[in-house]
Amino acid sequence: MTAADTATPQPLSAARRITGVALASVSGVAVAVQSRINGELGVRLGDGFAAAVVSFGIGLLVLLVLVPATPGGRRGLVATRRAVATGTLRPWQCLGGMCGAFLVATQGLTIGTLGVAVFTVAVVAGQTGSSLAVDRAGIGPTGRQPVTRQRLAGAVLTVLAVGLAVGDRLEDPGTLALALLPLLAGVGIAWQQAVNGRVRAAADSALTATLVNFFVGTVTLLVAFAIDIAIRGLPSGHLPTQPWLYLGGPIGIVFIAIAAAVVRFTGVLLLGLATIAGQIVGAVLLDLVLPTAASHPGVNTLLGAALTMVAVLVAALAPTARR
Repeated sequence: MTAADTATPQPLSAARRITGVALASVSGVAVAVQSRINGELGVRLGDGFAAAVVSFGIGLLVLLVLVPATPGGRRGLVATRRAVATGTLRPWQCLGGMCGAFLVATQGLTIGTLGVAVFTVAVVAGQTGSSLAVDRAGIGPTGRQPVTRQRLAGAVLTVLAVGLAVGDRLEDPGTLALALLPLLAGVGIAWQQAVNGRVRAAADSALTATLVNFFVGTVTLLVAFAIDIAIRGLPSGHLPTQPWLYLGGPIGIVFIAIAAAVVRFTGVLLLGLATIAGQIVGAVLLDLVLPTAASHPGVNTLLGAALTMVAVLVAALAPTARR
C-alpha cells in the first residue's frame, strides 16, 4: 500500500473548491453536447460501437500529436512510466478509460431509443451513488472523504432535481430496461474520475492523464467493436459528411482533462454533482437553441435545472475533511 492510498485529506481552499466546481460545470455542458453528437453519430452509422470507436479514436489521434509536442506532456509520460515502475501508481489505476469507453458506447447504443432525458437520469442515478462510495473508499487523489449529511443531501437533491427536470419525458416504460446500460456507465464515471485524478497527480499533467484515458478506452472499444462485427456483421450505415458529428472526441478531451485536473480540489462526489449540473443546464440550452423533434423543455425542466444548481451549492459548501 502506498502513502497516497493511506494519506488523510488536507483541508481544501474554498476558492479552489468553487473554481473546481465552476470548471466541472462547464465540462458537464460539454458532456451534454457530446451526448447529442455521439447519439446522432450512432444513428447515422447504425452501430453504437462504431460511433464510440470514431469518437474515441479521433480524440486519441489529437492527443498523440498534442501531448508529445508539449514539454509538460513529455515530462508527464516519463513520470507516469516511472510511477508505474516504482509502484507509486498501480496499473489498475490507469484503466479509467475503460469506463469512459463504456459511457461513450452507451451514448451511441441507447440515446437513439431512450432520448437524452432518460439517458441523463440513468447516468445521474449511477454516478451519484457511486461517487459517494468512491469518496468514502478514498480511491481519488483527495483520499477518504466522509459521507456527511450535507454531502448526502446534495446528492439526494441532485437525483430529485434531475427527475423533476425530465420526469415528463419518461413516456415509454418499455424502454426503461435499456436504461440499465447508462446506469452502469454512471457507476463507472465516478471510478474513472477518481483514478484519472491519481494518474494526473503522478504525471503532474492533466493532458498526460487524458492521453492514458483515451489510449485505454480506444483499445477497449476496438476489442468490443471486433466482437460486435463478428456477431452482427459490419455497420449498416455510412460515415456522415457533416464535420460536427466528429467533434465528440475533442469534446471528450476537454471533459476528461478538466475532471483529472480539478478532482483533487473537489473530491469525486462534488466533481460529479457539478458535472451533472452542467449536463442539465447544457441539455436545456441545447433544447432551446438547437431543438429536435423530441425536445420540449417546460417549466419542470427549468425548475429541475435550477434545483440541480442548488444541490451542487449545498454539497460545495460542506466542510472539508481535516487531518
